[in-house]
Amino acid sequence: MLTVERQIAERARKYKGETLQSLYSFIDATMLWDSYKRLNKQSAKGIDGKTWQQYGSEFPERRHSLLEEFKSGRYKAPAVRRVYIPKDKHSQRPIDIATIEDKVLQASVRRVIEPVYEEGFKPFSYGFRPGRSQHQAIDYLFKEVSFGKKHYIIDADIKNYFGTINHGILREFLDKRIKDGVIRRMIDKWLKAGVMESGNISYPEFGTPQGSVISPILSNIYLHYVLDEWFSEQIQPLLKGKSFIVRYADDFILGFTDKSDADRVMAVLPKRFAKYGLTLHPEKTKLIDLNDKRGGNDRSFDFLGFTHFLSRSLKGYMVLKRKTSSKRLTRAISNVSNYIQSNRHMKLKDLIAVLNVKLRGHYNYYGVTFNTRSLKGFYEAVKRRLFKWLNRRGGKVKLSWDRFSSLVEKWQPLLKPSIRHSYNSLKRT
Repeated sequence: MLTVERQIAERARKYKGETLQSLYSFIDATMLWDSYKRLNKQSAKGIDGKTWQQYGSEFPERRHSLLEEFKSGRYKAPAVRRVYIPKDKHSQRPIDIATIEDKVLQASVRRVIEPVYEEGFKPFSYGFRPGRSQHQAIDYLFKEVSFGKKHYIIDADIKNYFGTINHGILREFLDKRIKDGVIRRMIDKWLKAGVMESGNISYPEFGTPQGSVISPILSNIYLHYVLDEWFSEQIQPLLKGKSFIVRYADDFILGFTDKSDADRVMAVLPKRFAKYGLTLHPEKTKLIDLNDKRGGNDRSFDFLGFTHFLSRSLKGYMVLKRKTSSKRLTRAISNVSNYIQSNRHMKLKDLIAVLNVKLRGHYNYYGVTFNTRSLKGFYEAVKRRLFKWLNRRGGKVKLSWDRFSSLVEKWQPLLKPSIRHSYNSLKRT
């Protein structure tokens, strides 16, 4: 944590539960410059068409006037450029791309409000928070289910969460901790900023821009009050048995030792979300008994790209194991296959070098304890598709499988799978 963030965190601790003002004074030209340098240099262009490098050439002179516009309230948030990326075979996810300048300002505002909320966010919330990751959330989930015997699971799905956040309610939540007029005015401008799509600009009345720098902290604040505080402070003390919650952004899992507790929460959960303008998907939100003898989907659930299920460990304990979810695995194989098909003209060593980067990225995320079989399946699928497309490059000489296997295992080796996250939590505590 840097000096500025530390100072704000100390103030937040000192005045816990009180509203804070004058946070804008921590934002200066130095912070703006630092925020610019931290941005992804490959950031997509906003509606002004400027890249990170292009904007950087003018930023040294621009940052002082940008700071003055921000503090005086004269800064106007530009519209975001909306693009769509595939979500699955049947749907797409909207991504809203701000200008580099707007990202700089959003990053600076996020840096002064984040320490305030980090003092109050719950320990079971892991998404888009400094020093926290998906793998920590998975590890926490493992401990609660395996060692806590919380085998009744509510797997919930919020419909279009980022697109349905109520601006008025969000402002009420922000009122609880931040009354800084400059900061609040700027957040309002981002919420009201237009969305450019196919040459037309619209002004959504709900939601936060997916893909924006400021959106993750705002969405975390919203669910902190709607879900985290409510469940941990109001619901859990009323339950008969033990329970837990783990949340990563808008994905969350609730677990219980007592089925009647799970049934009660399952009944009230949609009402709680509806009160704040949110809707739980009726078909995707379900109560699961991990001990169900019927098998199939009734004994497993997906969370953060993994399918989780109960099974015996080598020592005979019933623990929560995981494997790469079928959707994620199919998508990963398809993406690699398409890349090989489109780039099979490359020199083999160059093609394999790129594939190894993709394999390493896959192993870095999915290489967790209990997932060895899925990792090997991904490796073998990539290997088979490489063999297929190399033999369709043209020419009369075809590679035999034996020769190809020798090639990718000895001379130009494909990166073999390995476990990258072997949790110490497998030991009982």
